[in-house]
Amino acid sequence: MGKLDGKVAIVTGASRGIGQAIAELFAAEGAKVVVAARTLKEGDHMFEGSLGRTVAEIKARGGEASAVAADVSVDDECIKLADAARKAYGPIDILVNNAALNYYLPTETYPTNRWIKAFAVNVHGPFILSKAVLPDMIARKAGAIVNISSGSAIGPGRGPYEDKTVRGGVMYGATKAALERFTQGLAQEMSAHGGIAISALSPSRVVPTPGTVHHKLVTGIDDPRGEPPSMMARAALLLASEPASKVNGRVTYSQQILKEFGWIEKAAGRGVDSVGSGYSQI
Repeated sequence: MGKLDGKVAIVTGASRGIGQAIAELFAAEGAKVVVAARTLKEGDHMFEGSLGRTVAEIKARGGEASAVAADVSVDDECIKLADAARKAYGPIDILVNNAALNYYLPTETYPTNRWIKAFAVNVHGPFILSKAVLPDMIARKAGAIVNISSGSAIGPGRGPYEDKTVRGGVMYGATKAALERFTQGLAQEMSAHGGIAISALSPSRVVPTPGTVHHKLVTGIDDPRGEPPSMMARAALLLASEPASKVNGRVTYSQQILKEFGWIEKAAGRGVDSVGSGYSQI
């Protein structure tokens, strides 16, 4: 038996990287997975990876999946995604808000339209999709929403600052901090409806993906300083399958939560060797 047998899951940003790994593991654990992103076919994006490839990989291993091309920054497309998932498989049990957008630019020159678009993808999308699937979960008093956050939510603290390097991560960090606050606020609201778990998850170490390689956050896919996407996938599985009483409102890190629940023996990185964001500590 799989940990997600009979469950219906939506995973956004599933054309590559962390989202692809989560979708593939959820399917392997018995879930019927609807994968969403803007890249439907190979070649549609500058990076390798597509929804078509993710679905093909899942089906090749005997899993069940379908693809929906969607821009999660758009209200109507979020609603259509949720409706398509219900039409394909039935009421939604699990939502993983993984899709994210970033431009590494200093605030003083950040184009306003890009700033607004990134907030729409990283914050508004998770809100709209959560709102769309919650009726299914509330009706059955069960379900899980996992919001994928980032170590960028941890700010630099107050000055004076010895390190004056401008890395262009202000916008991304602000959106992820907002996502973590949204997570705990929604978790408190959903605690009145029984077994619904709302959580946020960040990598303990940078995950080498086409995006992080492109932005030079890692030296390559095999960078030994990083952690594989499978680590995040396992942590997302834990948060989506453990009882809500154990994980509702958790803002945590991949290796931290896996070690805490005994899924791995050794852990390192954020949440283990260093403290996480303020939301992870309350």
